[in-house]
Amino acid sequence: MEINDTTATFQELKNLISQVTQERDWTQFHSPKNVAVDISIEAAELLEKFIWMKEEDSFQAVEKNRQEIEDEAADVLYGILAFANAAKIDISSAFIRKLEEIKAKYPIEKAKGVYTKYNKL
Repeated sequence: MEINDTTATFQELKNLISQVTQERDWTQFHSPKNVAVDISIEAAELLEKFIWMKEEDSFQAVEKNRQEIEDEAADVLYGILAFANAAKIDISSAFIRKLEEIKAKYPIEKAKGVYTKYNKL
């Protein structure tokens, strides 16, 4: 079976990360703090792919540098799921809870089409 966005669960991905981590004896390095630092670094590496370009050019940059950008995005996801493993977070539940908070802070009738922060709507 091929693993892709329509077939994989977060738990399956977390299990794969756990397997890679355990096989390489990296669990000793995967404290919540260390993995949080890694997420920040990997996110900065993703952001670096778009430095100094206009927003509209970023779409073409993804197509032009797809493999590099996919790799950086995957590194960020790897870090997030490794963090969830280290901190024992059910990331799906945390995500749904956060999404509900966002929906409450940004009701459609006030937030649709605007980027204003919730406390200024």
